[in-house]
Amino acid sequence: MDLHTSILEACITVFNKKGIKFTMDDLAKELSISKKTIYSVFNDKESLLLQMVDYCFDGIKDSENKVLSDSSLNTAEKIETILGVLPDCYQNLDFSQLYLIKDKHPLVYSQIEQRLENGWENTIALLEQGMQEGVVRPIHPIIIKTIFEATLEQFLKRDLLEKNSITYQQALKETVKTLTRGIIVD
Repeated sequence: MDLHTSILEACITVFNKKGIKFTMDDLAKELSISKKTIYSVFNDKESLLLQMVDYCFDGIKDSENKVLSDSSLNTAEKIETILGVLPDCYQNLDFSQLYLIKDKHPLVYSQIEQRLENGWENTIALLEQGMQEGVVRPIHPIIIKTIFEATLEQFLKRDLLEKNSITYQQALKETVKTLTRGIIVD
């Protein structure tokens, strides 16, 4: 693993331990390297967080592609799996702390919103395929996308999950279950 990736992976670990309040000192300690070495790769915490967002979402996209190519799953199973996909390495990430990013790092929050809103082409195609096969109710995919997106954004904008002792992973699972039960034909 190269230094850039090692720093991003360690950033995820430190974020999980300390939330958005982690420091570059915390990250250097986790990696057993100097802050100077980290700053040789990332200009500042903001640029590190921006790249961490892309790194995490790219990992989700990779996982989605694996679901799409899994011939053991039928269309309905692919839809349910793809909506709830979260790579193994992010299963323990404390997403409930992300609501703090909005005020402290608005540029990073904007990047998260942008990544949530984009990259739906494969999922929409899968929903349309499900409708053609008759396993998905005829609902415009944009409506499904908007409901799902808005729900996830609410989890990220507020301390709703934290106040109710719900992990992001639990919330995602319940959201997917609720949404798919409404669109998948029995």
